[in-house]
Amino acid sequence: MQHVGSPVPDVAGRGLLALPADLRRRHRLDEPGAQLEIVERDHGIELRPHTAVPAAQDWFWTERWQAMERGVDERVSGGEVTTHETGDDFLGHLGRLETDI
Repeated sequence: MQHVGSPVPDVAGRGLLALPADLRRRHRLDEPGAQLEIVERDHGIELRPHTAVPAAQDWFWTERWQAMERGVDERVSGGEVTTHETGDDFLGHLGRLETDI
């Protein structure tokens, strides 16, 4: 872990803290919507870069969906996949699956 030396930033009114520009760039905190996770520890406070998930994509990170993703990963690793040369081949395969149900 790299520690930033002086200058030590002041905490301004309302708790505002200015991070050095090179630190912000290195951790992508200079991008729109950048966030910090604040973790209180026995020895002090840690600030960690945090990537927010847009609300429209939060379903992907639910435990249910992640369990399904792990299941797919296992099937792919086990070679349980079907590939198709064209989009029409793929759609034909889906149609055959529907009639088997």
